[in-house]
Amino acid sequence: MNTEPTKSPVQPAASQSYDTIIIGAGMSGLAAGIRLAHFGQRVCILERHSAIGGLNSFYRQRGRNFDVGLHAVTNFTPKGTRAGPLARLLRQLRIAWDDLALVPQLGSAIAFPDVSLRFSNDFELLASEVRSRFPGEEVRLRQLVDKLVTYEELGGRGVDVSARTVLRETFRDPLLAEMLLCPLLFYGGPREHDMDFGHFSVLFRSIYLEGLARPATGVRVILRKLVKRFRSLGGELRVRAGVRRLQVAGGRVEAVELEDGTELRAKKVLSSAGLPETMRLCGSKYLQDAASPGDVSFVETISILSKQPKDVGHEQTIVFFNDARQFEYRSPEELADLRSGVVCSPNNFVYEEPPAEGVIRTTALANFDRWADLEPDRYREEKLRWYERLVASAVRFVPDFRDAVIETDMFTPTTIYRFTGREKGAVYGVSGKRFDGRTPLSNLYLCGTDQGMVGIIGTLVSGIAMANRHLLKR
Repeated sequence: MNTEPTKSPVQPAASQSYDTIIIGAGMSGLAAGIRLAHFGQRVCILERHSAIGGLNSFYRQRGRNFDVGLHAVTNFTPKGTRAGPLARLLRQLRIAWDDLALVPQLGSAIAFPDVSLRFSNDFELLASEVRSRFPGEEVRLRQLVDKLVTYEELGGRGVDVSARTVLRETFRDPLLAEMLLCPLLFYGGPREHDMDFGHFSVLFRSIYLEGLARPATGVRVILRKLVKRFRSLGGELRVRAGVRRLQVAGGRVEAVELEDGTELRAKKVLSSAGLPETMRLCGSKYLQDAASPGDVSFVETISILSKQPKDVGHEQTIVFFNDARQFEYRSPEELADLRSGVVCSPNNFVYEEPPAEGVIRTTALANFDRWADLEPDRYREEKLRWYERLVASAVRFVPDFRDAVIETDMFTPTTIYRFTGREKGAVYGVSGKRFDGRTPLSNLYLCGTDQGMVGIIGTLVSGIAMANRHLLKR
């Protein structure tokens, strides 16, 4: 998997001392860096790899660009909207709505046996689908919306209640509860089977009440805009600058030691690397605070088509499917789970001119340990075999596009680990989020997935929120 390199990093000053060092040039790290640099802080972002973006990046292979992670940007609101996470982050980062080049979805669906629910960026479509397919439940759906907590309430009273419990208490038909939960788990569930109601609330708002969109030419549009903004404010970005350890004394980080032996100093350190990954950098004394990595990881197939997906009958943006009335969200016994998945086409957004080539991506739950145990030759064989099996599973719920496939690729949980450092390929991190961003060390903070936000907009908001809360204080 070849990544596209960024520009050469700015050479560090001789003092190698900063107001804030940020570990990881993902969305949250870049957003925090922009916020801090805007207020005159001397900030350095460290990235282990040659490519930025973390869990939402891109690579180039055989002349084609491939996005990793991004299916859609959640929390979409139209230009001019003043409320909501998207409007907030644009104001905080001083970025124009047009700079993100977002185009909304055409429409998506949740497909279970014998019933499906369509939804779009207009909540009333989902409400009408529930009214039609689950008579009597629409009023309960609206009651559920009234219960949802906001970003500002995360970590507060009552948000650690089980989402499944709330759904069971709200709806009379358990199938509707399973269907509504399915996309939210696939797009942000850090633990098996369930999620906290606070986390559920944020994802419900971001997907069903606000909506989905995509940068017109992929995630690189957002990443390049963020890097340009950060550097224009005097921020320093170092790629190929992995952190070996954090030197700790007196309950605080004294220095950041890089893999090449360089030592950097800062008043404060912000890490987007993940809670267990960050605390392990602090030494054995802090392993008790590391938390166990999440158990949920994925495989994804990428199919390049000779025609547009609509020309093979596939016109929906995203289809979340499950072949039973109950949705089993857990690490499978086999290499991947063929019972459920997500089919996304980057072509099926409201473009003025769609991408020239058709693309369909199929995502499914996967077992990290099983993939990690494979020898290299067997690993390559299994990727080929499971590509075929996963696509065959998907075409039970979407039109069969296999005759139009001209090129394929696939990534696995070990790919995720290799390029992000996330233990066990846990895309959504640990189940116990640190909503306040604090660690046992007085000047070390978290942002990103393990702080509590997921998705493009969520992680950007996380970086901004943690910068405002902890790093702009004197």
